[in-house]
Formats: sequence, structure tokens, C-alpha cells
Amino acid sequence: MFHFSCSNSNPNSSETISEIKEINEIAQPQTNFVKEIVMGAQRTEAYFSLIKGKRIGLVVNQTSMVDGKHLVDALISEGQNLVKVFAPEHGFRGKADAGEHVKDDIDIKTGLPIISLHGKYKKPSQEHLADVDVMIFDIQDVGARFYTYISSLSYVMDACAERGIKIIVMDRPNPNGHYVDGPILNKEFSSFVGLHEIPIVHGMTIGEFAQLKNEQWSNGNPADLVVIKMLNYTHNTRYELPIKPSPNLPNIKSILLYPSICLLEGTTLSLGRGTNQQFQVYGHPDLTNKSFQFTPKSGPGSKYPKHENVTCYGRNLAEIPLDDLYAEKRINLSYVLETYKALNGKLYFLENNFFNKLAGNDILMQQIKDGKSEEEIRASWQADLDAFKALRKKHLLYPDFGE
Repeated sequence: MFHFSCSNSNPNSSETISEIKEINEIAQPQTNFVKEIVMGAQRTEAYFSLIKGKRIGLVVNQTSMVDGKHLVDALISEGQNLVKVFAPEHGFRGKADAGEHVKDDIDIKTGLPIISLHGKYKKPSQEHLADVDVMIFDIQDVGARFYTYISSLSYVMDACAERGIKIIVMDRPNPNGHYVDGPILNKEFSSFVGLHEIPIVHGMTIGEFAQLKNEQWSNGNPADLVVIKMLNYTHNTRYELPIKPSPNLPNIKSILLYPSICLLEGTTLSLGRGTNQQFQVYGHPDLTNKSFQFTPKSGPGSKYPKHENVTCYGRNLAEIPLDDLYAEKRINLSYVLETYKALNGKLYFLENNFFNKLAGNDILMQQIKDGKSEEEIRASWQADLDAFKALRKKHLLYPDFGE
């Protein structure tokens, strides 16, 4: 199944976009067992004709693997003309801390220049694209608005549109693609941890999101976009990532918990950075009535963790059964509400208001301060969420959850 080869494609083909669409829309067989997912990047018959003889730029990181090879190495072995790599947050090899400035570099293995999209530039410059004919984007996302890979995708699409460069998005599963939830971002709070008016959990693959972005937020200049679909995937498919998408999301439990507890990044609580249970625990030195404890230490992927070398007391969410995390199908606000109450609001929200950027508004913080219940808070965002769900449906490429 994971055979990376162009043997099924005609190197002299002049396959049109409509033919590519036809390839993507081949009906998938209905079976009683789950077939292995075929990633977009594996489907060389659907895109080799689009890149043959072209100067290729790639937005990739450590998750961009096909047939046991990095996509960069696989394409080079097939004789494709790669000219440069663009690296998102955490870098080309995925080892940098969250938010850490990533420098331009040269890939030792291939000699390709690496342009950072998480340093001086968030968006490729026209100079960066001067020698690029086509762009490939192949990065594993986790389905949360504040996970910055979709922000990088959005900026890259804009840059490609401005220069008339085709962008090919290789689709991959969304491990949080089985539900949609959270407040819709208010445009006034747009930032790199949330560019567009979508909920915290958008329930779309990276390819589906690209289609939505291209229609809704292209400023009248949509990108020349091609999404290479997966095979054997639905929004009910449970997918456990084989490679960490970033240093502090080490396993599927951390990824499923991430949309709920990442809001605590905007508070004085630790989320386990500097431990081996990142985004599976939370705590604070003053929550001394809790029996669970951990001590953050500096290390790879977390050089300066909150409360470094200080004992934190809190909860171990890693004990929650995996089936329960999947079944929840909504953001769990209790972690924020309970800890705010336990600390009496004392030194809770960070002074830089990062919480509001993560929430996408300043309403949620005020609701928490006002003592609103989870039910009251959820009701306040429901109408906008329903409108987004209707918009989302128009851009889905795979059977939706509940279908």
C-alpha cells in the first residue's frame, strides 16, 4: 500500500485539473473493515504530471513521510527538481520549542536551502518564490485553530496566489476531525495562533481547510489550489499519528486533550512542558489540595518551562481512557473553570492576554471571571458555531462524522 512510485503515471501526460479532480472523486469501496489510509503524497498518479519539469518548493517538516522516506528524499529519488524547503513552527526537523525563532538554514543531507516561516517571515516573500514554479504543502495537522500549521498554510497560499504559483496540498488525516466545537474567532483577535473566523476545533483535514480558506479568505485573489485526497479516510476514522507533530504533543492522548487544555497556556498553570506527559497533565504550585504532582525541568522541546524546577500540583489526564477522550466530542471547559475557581482568580491569566488570542475573543475570559457555567458559556457561541458547521459542510472531501 505504501509504495512510492510513479509507475502508474504517464510522464508525458498533459493531465488537466479536471482530470485530477476526477481522480480524486473516484468512489471509495464500501467495506466492513478499515483499510489502511493512503496519504495524498503517496498518490503520485494524481500529481506527478503537475510537477514534472517544474522547479518545486516544499512546505514540509518531520511528519512529511511517504513509504518510510521523507517526501523531500522520495521526490529527489524520483528525479524531481526541488529548489528549496520552507519550514514552519518547530523547524524542518520538528525540534524547536513552541514559539521559538527558527533560522534559515541549509539541509545537510540534500544541500537544499531551508527558509524559515517562523522567524523573520511568516509568509514567503516574492524573492523567496522567484525560482519556484509549483509549491507542495505536506504537513500533519492536529485540527485545532491555534496549532499554527494552518496559519502557515494560509500565508503560503496567499504568497503563491500573488505570484501565480500553483500550490498542491497533500492531504493527511485530522486526529480531531470527528467533531466541531468552540467559539468562533473574532477577527479583531486574529494572530498567528488564529488567523481566520473558525472555531477552536474545526473538524477539517488540512486539504479541506485549504479549500475553505481559498473561498472565504483569499481577498479576491484565490490560489491555484489542488488538493490531493487520501483514500480510505472518513471523519469517523481514528488515526494515531506515527510521528510527533511537534515536540510537546508526544502521543494521541496529548493530541485529543490539546484543544481543551491549550487554553491553559494563557494562564499561569503548567501543562506538563518539561515533563514526559506534555498536554496530559496540568498543575500549579498553589494547588496544594491536589495529590498529583510533577516538577517541570528544562529539556529538548521545552527550554524554559513554566514553574521550572518547582513542584506543581494538579491533575493527571493521561489516566482518562482513550475511548472516553474520543467519545467526549467537545472541548472540555471544566479544566479552565475549576482551576480558576481553585486559585480564586489569583495570578491566573497571563498579563499579556495570550488567553484571549487562544480563545479568539475577550468574551470567554470575562465569562470565566463572571462565574458563568459551562452550559451558559457554550450556549453563547452555539449560533455562530452552527453557521460555521453549515459552511464547513460545503468543503468536505470525505464522509462526515455521524454519516
